[in-house]
Parts: sequence; C-alpha cells; structure tokens
Amino acid sequence: MRPPVAGTIGDLPARAYTPLQFDTFAAFNGSMKVTGSDIHLLSVFDSVVRNNGFSAAQVELGLSQPTISNHITALEERLGVKLCQRGRRGFLLTEKGRMVHEIGVAMLDSLNTHSAHLAELRGNLVGQLKIAMVDAITTDRDCKLPEAIRQFTQKAPAVRIELAISNPQDIMSGLLDGSCHIGFGSFDNLVSGLHVSDLYVEPHALYCADTHPFFARADADIPDAEIEATPWVHRGYWSQQRQKSFGLTDADRIVRHIESQLMMVLSGAYIGLLPEHLAASFEAEGRLRRMAFEKYNFGCQMQLIRRSGAVPKVIGLFWKTLQECYV
Repeated sequence: MRPPVAGTIGDLPARAYTPLQFDTFAAFNGSMKVTGSDIHLLSVFDSVVRNNGFSAAQVELGLSQPTISNHITALEERLGVKLCQRGRRGFLLTEKGRMVHEIGVAMLDSLNTHSAHLAELRGNLVGQLKIAMVDAITTDRDCKLPEAIRQFTQKAPAVRIELAISNPQDIMSGLLDGSCHIGFGSFDNLVSGLHVSDLYVEPHALYCADTHPFFARADADIPDAEIEATPWVHRGYWSQQRQKSFGLTDADRIVRHIESQLMMVLSGAYIGLLPEHLAASFEAEGRLRRMAFEKYNFGCQMQLIRRSGAVPKVIGLFWKTLQECYV
C-alpha cells in the first residue's frame, strides 16, 4: 500500500482553503455579495446538517446524493472553507462548517421573516408558520390545536404550517433562535425573552402496569413508604416541584418524552405520573391501573409560548386564533 500523500484527505486530494474571515451574520453579509444561488446552497447545506448526512437529506431535498455533494462542493469553493468531512468515515462537520451553518440558518430565518413582512405590506398572509409541541397530546380533548389549525387555514390558506414534536427545553431554545415560531406545551423553567399564555390544566395521576407488583394489591395495603421506595420514571424537563418531593433514587429513571415515560410504565418495572387522557385507553384495557394516592397527582398547566416583542402578522393571527378557542 502506498503511503498517504501529504495534502490529501482520505483518498481524495485536499483543496486549498483560505481561513474563514467571518464569524457573524453581519460579517458574512459584508464580506461577500450574497446571491440567490448562495441562498440555495446554504439551504441545501442546512438540510444536510439537520439530517446528519447526504443520504438522509435526499428525501427532504428531492435531489440525488451526487447532486447534493456537488452543491456542498460549490458552497465550499464559494466560501473558501472546508465545511465537512464525508466519505467512508461518515459525515462530520468541521468547526468552520458549524460556523457557516449557524450563520446560514440565521440568514435563512431572517429572509423568511422579512419576506413575511413584505407580503404583509401587500395585504397577503404567506410564508411559514413553525409550531413546536410536546408529544402525546392528540388524545387530549382539551387540546384545541387541531381546531385552531382548521380556523387558521381558512383565514390564511397560503401559509405553510410545519408541526414538530419536541421537549419543552428544546422548544424554548427554538423560539429564541428563530427555528420555530410558536410553542405548545407546559414550560416549567422559563427563560427571559419569551411570552407565555396559560390555556388549560392537564390532569396527571400515578399509574402502574398490570405486570407491576402493585397492580393486584389493594390501595389500602400499599403504604406510602413502599410507593416512595419503588422505582419511578420521570420526565427530565420537569421542575423539582413536579418530581416526587422525597427525592430520586438510583433505581429511578429519567426520560425526555411522555411516550417514553408511558413505555417505561407499561413495562411493569416502574410507576409514573401520566396524563389521564393518555392513560385512559390503557386503563380501559386493563393494562394500566390508576393508583389512589392523590397526594402524588397534579395538574399540568398547558401553555402557548412565543418570543417576546412584535411578531409578524402570521404568528400573531395564529396566537389569537388558538387563544380564542379557549374563550
């Protein structure tokens, strides 16, 4: 086998890239005249990064892998920096690639926002509305999100609604960085820069599965101390007030989504606080049992959340539409 040739990456010859000369959106914008082709290349790069590789980005972009690769190469040559490693070792962002992606996302978000404002000047409601919500709420009859989407679509049929499922912390981060516009869920640890509106209370109760030792025992025969000692499963984003007041043990487990928590409870290895609407069908089938220990139950305040300050009319209209569903 021939020894590696200096100046190569893997089996491919390395290109000569000059150092990155910008680290902010403003510096990037001032360092080069951005064209429509640049915006397209940045959007392709964003898709590749979000999908962690070229192959996974093909479906979203509707492009072949060679075409995507050519687009990334063109962007690297345009900027004069190496954006990512690709090949047999898989996809890996370089540090400068990470910086370009952050700047590109900020640029694309800014363009979308300004496009929406320009459309508003013509009296049209167009653009995107990105809504992020917590999981396992479709079974909740008190969740008016489907009704709000129906009404909003009638008022603004040209707006493209995007729905995503995430946990509260990631929703708040997305609102602050502009990757989503409206959040729906319960938010314990609020940060500054966000505007919140309370909607309704989602009741939670303590449940065990039919394979758990508690299932066949009478409530009166299960002392509180035994409940506190048995393994629980919690949602990691809950505040300390929502965790059991007697503290976590080494046998307890933490999850990031409600569906994951439900799965752990159904395993019979753990008990946990679940939304009553989510547990109802499993309880009717005899797979879950609601435990009669009211001191562990609570009401989860469901909320609507967005970034503080003035917002485009599209965001404001959906916000108002959903709030009116609860009047």
